[in-house]
Amino acid sequence: MAGEDEGRARGAPSRLGEGDPFATPEAERRPDRRLRGRLVAPVTVFTAGAGAERAGLTVSSVLVSPGEPPELVAIIDPLSDLHRLAEESGRLLVHVLRVGEEKTASFFAGLYPVDPFAELGHSDTAYGPRLDGAGVVVAARFSSSQPAGFENLLRAEIDSIELPPGSESPLSWYRGRYRRLES
Repeated sequence: MAGEDEGRARGAPSRLGEGDPFATPEAERRPDRRLRGRLVAPVTVFTAGAGAERAGLTVSSVLVSPGEPPELVAIIDPLSDLHRLAEESGRLLVHVLRVGEEKTASFFAGLYPVDPFAELGHSDTAYGPRLDGAGVVVAARFSSSQPAGFENLLRAEIDSIELPPGSESPLSWYRGRYRRLES
């Protein structure tokens, strides 16, 4: 999840204020990153693999394309373990996080020096680790990956979508912070 402040060290907390000594001066910030920071994005956790060969990653660049079957499109780091395992296994799970799950998002974004799977309850499925208590969960089959800027555009065909009651309060990312959408 890239916020507006590209000068911040990877893994640093996202709530740094104006006085952040590591912040890139505004005049030097890349316009594309500043634009991306002004687009409201969903907060999701992608998981793939099983057992000791599992990975998870917080992803905020996600789209759903209608069709038969519908497709999920995401921007993923091509060097991430998640990308490798999704490609190797051909399957992945996408968890749409809710308000109150900021710590889960931070674990999988690498903001804490812990194994997120050791900290959070989960169970292995044919598509990847499923986080306990997850709300909206999408099971998908990896279909392709191609370069897109510094990242890769990952495409996956959706096999199933769980939309349980009470999953209407999605967690969002806007201007470098987790946000709550008001309806």
